[in-house]
Amino acid sequence: MKTSKPADLRAEYDFGAGTRGQYAARYAEGSNVVVLAPDGAAHFPTSAAVNRQLRTLLPRCKATPRRLLGA
Repeated sequence: MKTSKPADLRAEYDFGAGTRGQYAARYAEGSNVVVLAPDGAAHFPTSAAVNRQLRTLLPRCKATPRRLLGA
């Protein structure tokens, strides 16, 4: 599906020969994106702060197998 070029895109920027999503699968393998609700995210200024807090909570949690989406 061809879409029109945005008005603010310069003529010399031609991405017509590019392949959409070429590296998407490789990127998805190495990342696990979790979106926090705004009220929760307000308490964590960085992803490092979120990870630090989660690591303090993990020992207190009961071990459960990881559930896959759609399962």
